[in-house]
Amino acid sequence: MREQEVSVIGLGPMGRAMARASLGKGYRVTVWNRTAGKADELVAAGADRAATVHDALAASQLVVLSLTDNDAVYTVLEPATEALPGRVLVNLGSDTPESARRAARWASGHGARYLTGGVQASPPDIGQPGFSTFYSGPKEAFDAHREALEVLTGTDYRGEDPGLAAVYYQVGMDLFWTTVLGWLHALALADAHGVPAEEVLPSASSMLAGMPDFLAFYTRRIDAGEYPGDLEKLAMGVASVDHVLETSRGAGVDTSLPSAVLEVFRRGMAAGRADDSATSLVEVLKKPAAA
Repeated sequence: MREQEVSVIGLGPMGRAMARASLGKGYRVTVWNRTAGKADELVAAGADRAATVHDALAASQLVVLSLTDNDAVYTVLEPATEALPGRVLVNLGSDTPESARRAARWASGHGARYLTGGVQASPPDIGQPGFSTFYSGPKEAFDAHREALEVLTGTDYRGEDPGLAAVYYQVGMDLFWTTVLGWLHALALADAHGVPAEEVLPSASSMLAGMPDFLAFYTRRIDAGEYPGDLEKLAMGVASVDHVLETSRGAGVDTSLPSAVLEVFRRGMAAGRADDSATSLVEVLKKPAAA
């Protein structure tokens, strides 16, 4: 194998950004996509267009997969499994931890090593400083290709279990999407009262800016399983969320989100945690709600 070469399979916005970043660092980049035209710009910039998936796999030991999910990985790679032995597959698509473990077993069964990646960056951020990707899987495979992976983003290796990078990634997505939805609901509520989003921005930004300190303070207690109500109590939180719900209802705004939040708070109350911190709800959330 020649040094400094990588194949990128899947040329959506993320795959194209990764291929461009590698080209910019002097790597020999081979690209493949089911819609061949998506490779045109990259080929013009110096990438090699693989005619088939088999050719893309054969071109490089390091193969970056930027596909929708693992079902897409199987669909794309199954016809070319004879080219998998000796390859290191780095899957930077999104899927569940157990799906990542199944994919790693599948790859190993075909003679390839498999790294799961969880990218914490958007396509414009690829190749820029300050961003990182979770990785997990065989340490020797990660170490062998760390330099090439760091062309894309910083690397954060989390262990041999191929499911771990997916765990960290999905935890981040859980936090991101629920936060975004909370913000959008708040904007809808403000709009119903004639307050534009631009006017909400300063107070919303100020609240979110304080979150790291809030998280740092309570994380230590949560890991210790301690939820003293010395600073705030769940019963106070129930009243607060109920006020949000009623304000939303009165404004004619969708109430599904605050209703769901209030239901979780009430489950905590039913579990006898009224005088505990609202962070005690983590114990409620560890179990599915009763049907």
